[in-house]
Amino acid sequence: MDILNKQQPDGVIAQAPGRINLIGEHTDYNDGFVLPAAIDSNMTVQARRNGTPSTVRITDSAQQQTFSFDLRDFSPLSNGWPNYVMGVVSELQQLGGAIGGFDAAFESNVPVGSGMSSSAALECSFATALNELFGLGLDKWQLIKASQHAEHNFVGTKCGIMDQFASMMGEKDHAMLLDCRSLEFQYFPLELDDYQLLLLNTNVSHSLASSEYNTRRAECEQGVAILQKEHPGIKNLRDVSLEQVVAGIGEMPEHIFCRCHHVVSENRRVLDATKALTRGDFKTLGELMYQSHFSLQNDYKVSCPQLDFMVQQTLDKDYIAGSRMMGGGFGGCTINLIEKARVTEFVEQISKIYRSHFGIDLTPIEVAIGDGASVV
Repeated sequence: MDILNKQQPDGVIAQAPGRINLIGEHTDYNDGFVLPAAIDSNMTVQARRNGTPSTVRITDSAQQQTFSFDLRDFSPLSNGWPNYVMGVVSELQQLGGAIGGFDAAFESNVPVGSGMSSSAALECSFATALNELFGLGLDKWQLIKASQHAEHNFVGTKCGIMDQFASMMGEKDHAMLLDCRSLEFQYFPLELDDYQLLLLNTNVSHSLASSEYNTRRAECEQGVAILQKEHPGIKNLRDVSLEQVVAGIGEMPEHIFCRCHHVVSENRRVLDATKALTRGDFKTLGELMYQSHFSLQNDYKVSCPQLDFMVQQTLDKDYIAGSRMMGGGFGGCTINLIEKARVTEFVEQISKIYRSHFGIDLTPIEVAIGDGASVV
């Protein structure tokens, strides 16, 4: 990937990372709490003005796929990665950004379909590049929200703000507690002592994630509407206590109760996890991770057999403090809190068992915690 050269130097390079989420799944679009961190894998974009008033040419360097559109007249495709790019352009234009013709090329080492939000990395790197290239003067929160709305309006996934926030605001060796309602956030040093984070990619495509994501969001809204009859002050599940959910069980369809129970209990787990992290209490942090997984599996119904199998394989190992599915669900990775000295042993063991059981090779990913989006 090299669209910048001596003959056409008028360009920028920007990058933005993927993310992990220690705990707090499917809480962000319910105005809840999340505990993500940026990772040291990035989407990199090179962009330069091409001298035209409105022609855009974008290239996926890995797939060698090129797509062109006109800034004066474009709309979403039925599907495909250009929607993320066009969505960002559209949102920046709506913010008053004066964008002219440009060429851009994308390259990534964030695993796609792994639950590490390669889509947010694309959106945030691209928004950062255009902000610099055209001197738009937008701040990071404007770029975060533009990236999120691009996914809503051009991709069709009504995602919360966690992924774009983590990709833009990450800080090396820190996790971030984000209040998705107030957008207040706090950095927590991610000092894990004898432990480290290990991701195990199921290599199962989470093709159901987008459609089921929107379904879960609607189910949560349905639960709120039912709870509001008894508690008029409730705006969304962020306002609901576990006691109120349990008290309302007779008023809700079972699946709606289960969705609400997951979100409300998960918010509590996130706050408890920050306290455990502050104390260096990795046993409690791990227990909260397990509780999160079983809630996602049984209440929110977004897991899959491969994810459940890998979590199950950790339960009898005292050198693994915690394990859970990470991301939207239906595939992707588990995140494991494991003693550093036992990583190789465990990966060898579970790789053989997983291959034998499913006929698929899993991919281990050791992640380091990195910084957020930047101009290179």
